[in-house]
Amino acid sequence: MTSRDRIRAALDHKETDRIPIHDSPWNATLNRWRREGMPDDITPAEYFDYEMVSIGPDLSPRMPVKILEKNEAYITETTQFGGIRKNFRDYSTTPEVIGWPITTREDWERMKPRLEPDFTRVDWVSSRVKWERATEEGKFITFNAAMGYDQFQLYMNTEELLMALVTEPDWAMDMFRTHADLLLAMAEMMIEKEFTFDGAFLYNDMGYRNGLLFSPDTYRELLLETDKRICDFFHSHDMPVILHSCGNIKELIPLLIEAGFDCIQPLEVKAGMDVVELKALFGDDMAFMGGIDVRAMSDSDPDVIEKEIREKIEVAKQGGGYIYHSDHSVPKDVSFEQYLRVMELVQKHGIYGEASADEVPGPKEAATAG
Repeated sequence: MTSRDRIRAALDHKETDRIPIHDSPWNATLNRWRREGMPDDITPAEYFDYEMVSIGPDLSPRMPVKILEKNEAYITETTQFGGIRKNFRDYSTTPEVIGWPITTREDWERMKPRLEPDFTRVDWVSSRVKWERATEEGKFITFNAAMGYDQFQLYMNTEELLMALVTEPDWAMDMFRTHADLLLAMAEMMIEKEFTFDGAFLYNDMGYRNGLLFSPDTYRELLLETDKRICDFFHSHDMPVILHSCGNIKELIPLLIEAGFDCIQPLEVKAGMDVVELKALFGDDMAFMGGIDVRAMSDSDPDVIEKEIREKIEVAKQGGGYIYHSDHSVPKDVSFEQYLRVMELVQKHGIYGEASADEVPGPKEAATAG
């Protein structure tokens, strides 16, 4: 069974041979793993046989990127969105925001003309090579893009953006619709150029540790229309839609189902997203991806991660509808040895039916088998 078949079955709430496996380690984590024994000449996707491959266009306003300051620890630079960010040199954390390109509606009106569809928004050569290789390997290929509220956190200070949702909803809706127009036009362009996608993977962080960044009513009034339009487009091309949204977004799930999203990722445990609870509440209508606590991965007691994986996966996988992923990007405090153990446990507890764990290749064997 190919990754494409396995993930599509999971999103269709069907059981196959085992749950699909995908993950997202930080670059700093990879640096550590390579020091600890992971081969230098293979990517983590190849080594651990991750099952998704993402391809997408540039949906930014394409402002010039410049390094403003760099030292041994930090780098400060402008972004393609027109902001200024300060980050560690290894990009191992969320960057500190120094400046924003939009503070008023007039700033938005000046930025808006830069968000037109254009053939040059796609790196056609490298995207085609990536697509052809993934197709040959049977991977599940997704059209990837940021969208909605989270996209505009790259343009505006969070507090000012949240205020705009309340005090200037017409402006907020114009931003969301403009970006949706660009996203759909570029997806259409890539599909017309014979990029066959298996699904869409869209990013829109709408929660934080303690709950939603805005109310369900605000989502219904300002975002539901464009989200439904986007989901309807991808569904018309037989593409299920996975939504990445950090934080606790439990209250939004009924509306996300109404909008047409098929799966939610990453299910942050520290924010209160429990895949076992969510499966019981919404498992008939929504698939889930993630929910394995990265804090348990780095615990010095190996029983902690075994309990985490066993208790969650053996419930979440029932009837299909579950894809393994950490509950966020894998941080650098997880050693290579610990992560190898994670993969072994996911393989063991993710099997369906009467298959033996010995019958499913581990990460090294899967990588070698190609």
